[in-house]
Amino acid sequence: MARHVVVGDLRVQQIERKDGRRSWTIVWPEGTVHAEADLFLRLHDGSGTQRTYAYLLVDHLRWLERECLAFTTVQLPDLERYMGMVGADVRMPLGESWRVGKRPYGRSALSAAAACLKGFYLHQSSLGINGELGRKLDKRLSHVA
Repeated sequence: MARHVVVGDLRVQQIERKDGRRSWTIVWPEGTVHAEADLFLRLHDGSGTQRTYAYLLVDHLRWLERECLAFTTVQLPDLERYMGMVGADVRMPLGESWRVGKRPYGRSALSAAAACLKGFYLHQSSLGINGELGRKLDKRLSHVA
């Protein structure tokens, strides 16, 4: 995989710990940590899941920016539309293409993305942010993968 620095966009940042361990977070274009993403990713510190979730979550957060949506106001149809744009079989208009030039996620990646987004938004809900979505996600989302 070719590595390059993403300029002018949210990006995943590897963090080298003093004890030699690595962690992953998401940073804004100017280099400040995306606080809400970081709090969620810290729940998975020390696991391989953290890196996977960081890359899946940064794609979703970039999509939210493009769609002019705030994660604090996202609704279930927004998540279903996003999942459709990355490859899930959903029956709704999806809008403008996302991830142009990239293949749709396969079954395993769709499952991981659904778990990541569900976890992120349930975590936000547990902090008092977008509780309505959190209640709906307690019952749904995995069906779109």
